[in-house]
Amino acid sequence: MKKLLPLSFRRYALAGVTCLSLLSVGTPFGHAAETSFTPAQRAEIVTILRNALKTDPSILSDAITALQTQAAARKTSSALDVVKRDHAKFGQSNTDVVLGNPHGTLEVVEFYDPRCPYCRKVLADLDTLVASEPDLRLVEKIVPVLGANSVLDTQAILAAGLQNAYSKFQKALMSDSASPSTDRIRRVAQHVGLDADRLIADMKNPKVLDTMRQNLDLARSIDLEGTPTFVIGDKEIIPGAVSLEELKAALARLRKAQ
Repeated sequence: MKKLLPLSFRRYALAGVTCLSLLSVGTPFGHAAETSFTPAQRAEIVTILRNALKTDPSILSDAITALQTQAAARKTSSALDVVKRDHAKFGQSNTDVVLGNPHGTLEVVEFYDPRCPYCRKVLADLDTLVASEPDLRLVEKIVPVLGANSVLDTQAILAAGLQNAYSKFQKALMSDSASPSTDRIRRVAQHVGLDADRLIADMKNPKVLDTMRQNLDLARSIDLEGTPTFVIGDKEIIPGAVSLEELKAALARLRKAQ
């Protein structure tokens, strides 16, 4: 059986790793840490760290995990500051489709890419969530982050919105497995009863292009790393294809916070 360090010593060593990390980074924070220790103290930290790693190498991975967690928390906090500052651009814009209750107080913004398999995976769960939460206002922001094919599908879905068929066409296109092309878009449009010629032309409509640009700008403003990403009010940002239960739990937290 592996012999573990006493908890108090382990914490001391972990703190040593963190301090050493601060000493090595070229930031004002790192500079402040560097000037806070005497040469003797710095040497002692290094000695503690070396001895600790010999006894329990997992300390290093724990320290890295802790630093990554802290960095992620700072990033999320910064992104939520952007959401609070530009709330109208996120939840109250008039360029995006709103599912559920247009006047609902439980506001969720989803950033999604139509080519993203995880975004496709949560489509059915979102329908269930909307049906079960009468006070949910779900704002859909489509962002083409996966390349040229995503741009093509994004333009088509937004163009379908000009025929009041955003959701119908979105579901049909995102469930279609054929290779991306204008012919595919035309076929899907015809299948759901849209004016396919108009849709193809509207893909270059300034309203469509402007909405796509605005959504991409917002995604960049919160340093979005992938899709789907859910902004829960101005309280949480949840990346990834979360489960229906996790989304319901997030709504419950949002409701409690109001």
